[in-house]
Amino acid sequence: MTSPLQELSDTLSERMPDEDIVSSIAYDELTLTVRASHVVKVLTFLRDDMDCQFRQLVDITAVDYPERVKRFEVVYHLLSLTRNQRLRVKLLVADGETVPTATGVFKAAGWFERETWDMFGIMFSDHPDLRRILTDYGFSGHPLRKDFPLTGHVEVRYSEEEKRVVYEPVSLRQDFRTFDYQSPWEGGDYAIPPADDDETDEKEA
Repeated sequence: MTSPLQELSDTLSERMPDEDIVSSIAYDELTLTVRASHVVKVLTFLRDDMDCQFRQLVDITAVDYPERVKRFEVVYHLLSLTRNQRLRVKLLVADGETVPTATGVFKAAGWFERETWDMFGIMFSDHPDLRRILTDYGFSGHPLRKDFPLTGHVEVRYSEEEKRVVYEPVSLRQDFRTFDYQSPWEGGDYAIPPADDDETDEKEA
C-alpha cells in the first residue's frame, strides 16, 4: 500500500515535470529539493493545488555547509491543515547567490526572509524591506555562518564619558576555559575523609 507521502511525491513529480524536483522521504517526512529560480512557482503550486493545499508557511531558515560550493541550504517548512501533512522545500544556494522572495506567495515570508538574511547573509531579490531584524544596524557579519568567530567582531557598551553607546573591538577579560559540569556525586574522585582517631575515642568515651 502506497503511503500518503509517497502519493504526494508522485503527484508533484507528475504535475511539475519541468521543475527538476528531487523528492526524498526520511523519518516520515517528505523533502523536495528544487532550484532557487523555481521556488516561487513550486510554492505557489503547493499552496493552490487542491491535492496539496499547503497554505501555511511555518518557517524559513538556512543551514551552512562551508565546505560545499553551494554552501547554504535554504529550507521552507509548509503545513496543510486540510490534509494534515507537513512538507519541506529545500534550495541549494552559493555564497552571494540571490533567492527570489516568497512574499508574493506567503506574507509571513517577509520576516522569515529578513531573519535568514540577518543570520546567514542570504539575499532575497525583490523583498520589500530586506534589513536586519535580530541584530542591530551596526552589526558586522552574519552570526549563524560557521566561519563567524565565537566572540564576534565588536562589543557594545555605554560610555559615561561620551554619554552614548560605543562599539569597540572585542577584548576578552579571560581565556576560554574548560569547565567540568559533573557534580561531586558523579565525579568518582569524591570521597568522605576518614574521621580522626582522637575524635572517635572521645565519642566512644
